Amino acid sequence: MLQQIIANTIRILFLVLLQALVVGRINASDGLILPYVYIFALLMLPFQTPAWLVMVISFLTGWLMDYFTGPVGLHTSACVFLGFVIPLVNKFLSPREGYDSTQRPTVQRMGITWYVTYAAICTFFHHGFLFFIEVMRFSDFFYQIAHIFLSSLATLILMVIGQYIIYNTKTTEQ
Repeated sequence: MLQQIIANTIRILFLVLLQALVVGRINASDGLILPYVYIFALLMLPFQTPAWLVMVISFLTGWLMDYFTGPVGLHTSACVFLGFVIPLVNKFLSPREGYDSTQRPTVQRMGITWYVTYAAICTFFHHGFLFFIEVMRFSDFFYQIAHIFLSSLATLILMVIGQYIIYNTKTTEQ
């Protein structure tokens, strides 16, 4: 248990710093594509994590992101919303027999189709909330939808690549 807490804490800190120092500096398509890889840490929380703890971890992750990047409350609110959505999406996508309580959502254990569906839904909710809260208006609605879709797609691609980099098949079989 302590090992999982330490691993998740290191994962969150690493991804927030990676986002703030590297990925956040990428300016693709004149700001239309903004991947937010730090949410990968939240999507990797084990299935057994209680919903209230997911919300607390999401709050702290968002707060760290706000601390390093700027507007206070922007990422915090989007992460708390994501923390609310994650257990709902897990219930919606759960197999009939349920999840193994020790499992975490990975491509290797759950399959690429399941993981992409899970990550795409969660990422789209996070980015939708984040971008609409950021501009606080519905003008340029189609631009915002394109911004959400392209940023979600870029984030999803980076998360799937991260899955294959972090988890190889030998370590997941053991």
